[in-house]
Amino acid sequence: MAQVLIPMQIEGFLKIFDPASGEVFVDKKNAIHYENMSIALANALSNRGTGAIYKMAFGNGGSSIDQTGVITYLPPNVTGPSATLYNQTFAKVVDDTNISNTNPSRNKMSISHPLGKVYSDIIVSCLLDYSEPAGQMAFDNGTETQTPYVFDELGLMSFDGITENGDELTKMLTHVIFHPVQKSLNRQIQIDYTVRIQSLTNLITG
Repeated sequence: MAQVLIPMQIEGFLKIFDPASGEVFVDKKNAIHYENMSIALANALSNRGTGAIYKMAFGNGGSSIDQTGVITYLPPNVTGPSATLYNQTFAKVVDDTNISNTNPSRNKMSISHPLGKVYSDIIVSCLLDYSEPAGQMAFDNGTETQTPYVFDELGLMSFDGITENGDELTKMLTHVIFHPVQKSLNRQIQIDYTVRIQSLTNLITG
């Protein structure tokens, strides 16, 4: 009996910018955690109630700056099912169908599929408004890069269930490391995160 194999490719594209001024802080591709992504896709396709993209997580442990100003970047953490951000300091729910989402009109997901093409995009949008996170600095002129809300790493997290104690379980699906970007009271930061799922070809084996 012939077996049809459909090779899949998953890519991620990240853009971080100021929606008021249009200034772009980060525009780059990310790394995919393929093991966790395969688990998430299987759970989502089999309607297990888990696997969907749930949160966008932010951290400040992805890079370091020496006394001369040279930035050293750690590699994306995409090995092992328990992989996490190096140092997560904030997260927002981006599943606009979830009751935990406090602003589903601005923190949301949409799907784009060009007719006749073999790929579909999940566009994840997240807005860090002026007043969030709580405890941020007033102005974006900080010189210390290791404060909680000078972000240099970001990841998409899938919902993976609830523990007996009522705690949420998540799995990291993507991880991207970038130069430090400060979130402060004087500006908004918009994140547009595109996850492209593409079928490369159809292969038939005996």
